[in-house]
Amino acid sequence: MQVNKLKLNQNIIDSSRKYAGLIAKDVQSYIDLHSTVSVERTVLRLLGVDGVDLYDVPLMNRMVDEVKENADISKGISVYIASALKSTNMTLNDFCQAYLDNSVSLVGHNLLSKDETHQVLKPYYENTLNRIKKNRQLREELINNYGEEKTLLYVIVATGNIDEDVVQAQAAARAGADIVAVIRSTGQSLLDYVPYGKTTEGFGGTYATQENFRIMRKALDEVGQEENRYIRLVNYASGLCMPEIAAMGALERLDVLLNDSMYGIIFRDINMKRTFVDQYFSRMINAYSGIIINTGEDNYLTTSDAVEEAHTVTASQFINEAFAIEAHLPEKLMGLGHAFEINPQVENSFLLEIAHAELARELFPKAPLKYMPPTKHINGNIFRAYQQNAMFNMVTTLTEQKIHLLGMMTEAIHTPFISDRYLAIKNAQMVQESMKSLADEIVYKEDGMIQKRAHEVLDKANKLLKEISEEGMFNSLAKGVFAQTKRTEKGGKGLDGVFKKSNDYINVIQDQLEVFFNEN
Repeated sequence: MQVNKLKLNQNIIDSSRKYAGLIAKDVQSYIDLHSTVSVERTVLRLLGVDGVDLYDVPLMNRMVDEVKENADISKGISVYIASALKSTNMTLNDFCQAYLDNSVSLVGHNLLSKDETHQVLKPYYENTLNRIKKNRQLREELINNYGEEKTLLYVIVATGNIDEDVVQAQAAARAGADIVAVIRSTGQSLLDYVPYGKTTEGFGGTYATQENFRIMRKALDEVGQEENRYIRLVNYASGLCMPEIAAMGALERLDVLLNDSMYGIIFRDINMKRTFVDQYFSRMINAYSGIIINTGEDNYLTTSDAVEEAHTVTASQFINEAFAIEAHLPEKLMGLGHAFEINPQVENSFLLEIAHAELARELFPKAPLKYMPPTKHINGNIFRAYQQNAMFNMVTTLTEQKIHLLGMMTEAIHTPFISDRYLAIKNAQMVQESMKSLADEIVYKEDGMIQKRAHEVLDKANKLLKEISEEGMFNSLAKGVFAQTKRTEKGGKGLDGVFKKSNDYINVIQDQLEVFFNEN
């Protein structure tokens, strides 16, 4: 890749990173003092707790709720489960079975020290962390053995039935897709628990469950072996169960998770304090697991004008990068989002799209950027939509994007058929092949339209980041700086699940992850 085709001002880039870092560190000072019920449920999952009761209530929810209601959750769930195991002299599996039978409790035992807690739980967390480590190693081996294209073609399946999703996902992979996402059932992000087991009924998508993850992973491995390619699996770790889904994804070798630091706040009205704490722990898990995160800046342009608000995408990318650094994510796992969403009726819109895409590419040169197709200005004219998607594919190739979500010509009509995905894949492949070396041949006119536009967007993003760093993130979100959507510090869903850690708080998983990050 040729760098600095846009002749960007390095001082403004450095300044933007400085402001984003200040913004993230200010929020991190809050995160470090707090935990959430979802973080604590994730600790239980990564110790090996699993299952539901007769009423389909997950065991993790029951345990955390019991401590929250009858003891002191500010100490963390780790010390309660360790103390209960020590006191009852049971294995974790036996204890969970007895807990479902209501014959044991998590509270009422003498609480152990931090060292004793680690000593009791070490066999359990070592088992799951080793499983995740092996998943990461296997992914890396398979990618090394198969190799991969410069740009990965990404499609979505969304039938609501995991068995049907498998059929459609395998068909897409055989047609040439490199990445398959199983979109979640509508509203799952607002559930404060994770549904359990295989599911065949969903609304606009399929429930994200650990069993569904396992089924799709197996299906994609099978078709990948046939095609001699590694097919990546994507799901969504946004919402009230962000770290729990990250843990499930790590256990079942998902490869990419939608994991934005602010998407849930802005687009799902989830409380900002809850989201910031949850995104931190979930990203630590992703960093350990080698899972690429995808951020959701593309969504800003579905509610705001893509020309007027382009700088908010860039500013948000810098902020997501800063939060990712706090969680130890390397740049190669930062799939920062952006999109091809300018109204095609705007004069020279294609040149503006090139400027925006090239800007993202040059600001984050090692990041596997996620580039999203046109959706807002797609209508029922499938011929125009196919043309727009071809232009989007050209910009992807010209600016060397990594994760390329394919546009569907029937976007505005119905959930894609297998044939729609096939045509989208062939469209992208034709552009990739026919323009393969175009990026190496193209330079942009000095002080021309593309360079000027990129400079303008970066300058405005820098000013916005400076304002947010002075105002503070919580106040800035309340003013609606992103997507023209205002959220209050105490509003939204999930604040009652946030609590301040006590001085003797213990999180054995986070402790182990920090040991790993310090050693690597």
